[in-house]
Amino acid sequence: MSNTETHSEILDCSAVDGHDPDHLQVIEPKEVQLGGPDALRVRRTLPSLRRSFVGAWCFADHYGPEPGACMDVPPHPHTGLQTVSWLFDGEVEHRDSGGVHAMVRPGEVNLMTSGHGIAHSEVSPERGLLHGVQLWVVLPEASKDLVREFQHHVPEVVDDRGVRARVLIGSLAGASSPVHTQTPLLGAEVVLAPGATWEIAVDPGFEHGVLVDAGHVDVDGVRLNRAVLGVRDAGLDHLRITNPTDSPSRIMLLGGEPFEEGVVMWWNFIGRSHEDIVRLREEWNEAPDDRFGRVPGYRGPTARLEAPPLPKDLRLKRRFRRGRQ
Repeated sequence: MSNTETHSEILDCSAVDGHDPDHLQVIEPKEVQLGGPDALRVRRTLPSLRRSFVGAWCFADHYGPEPGACMDVPPHPHTGLQTVSWLFDGEVEHRDSGGVHAMVRPGEVNLMTSGHGIAHSEVSPERGLLHGVQLWVVLPEASKDLVREFQHHVPEVVDDRGVRARVLIGSLAGASSPVHTQTPLLGAEVVLAPGATWEIAVDPGFEHGVLVDAGHVDVDGVRLNRAVLGVRDAGLDHLRITNPTDSPSRIMLLGGEPFEEGVVMWWNFIGRSHEDIVRLREEWNEAPDDRFGRVPGYRGPTARLEAPPLPKDLRLKRRFRRGRQ
């Protein structure tokens, strides 16, 4: 999914409080409109003023359920990241400049590696119920120029005493995903039955984030309402998640080793400096085929999105997991 904001606020992220694995940080979402008045609205929790990453997860959009929603995102670029698409309801058609044409469907994870550069489009075939998450993973410096790649996996359901989980990436509750990433990560959909409590072993070297899709949950005694992201620093080897309601609750569980590198995130690019972003923007707007390639088969009203202007008289700063430097 593209970040289609053309006049984003410039935010100077203050440092996050010191490391405390017993403290659950609660991040409220920001609502963003992806395009015109009929376009999809999303709730964004990463990046935020209070946190840049959970592991190498650097971007989290949560949308729907929205009846009659339309997703039509023309070809747009990405660099230095991997996109992870996961739907609860609906269908999205994916096309990219690596020649991949695929359908994104509920219960099927699709991971696209941009690396050196890729362009892709995303279109819902018809108006209907759209509901899911779009996640980005930052690539480390050593892997930032990877070749284009697309991975698809249909995870099996793991049942565990009132809990049903699907592991998109990494390992959890005895299940593992074959989807490969450049840093150790965890991504899973978890549905808790009414009144269920799940105490699950996790990697103590990982940070963990709980993004609530439906209902609300208590994580280690802290209430998380719908669309909120709760984040815990590395250090503990278990999570305790409770659904206190009389209806099922659904969460996305994200985790990974703390990502200590600094990156510049702007629009749909990830670079390591202001100059990187200036160059990438110019290449996309002036000679997109050279780095990013063409997206065959897209038939929307706009051939491609143009990168918005950079803020005047302002240098983009690197973003770190504990603020900017």
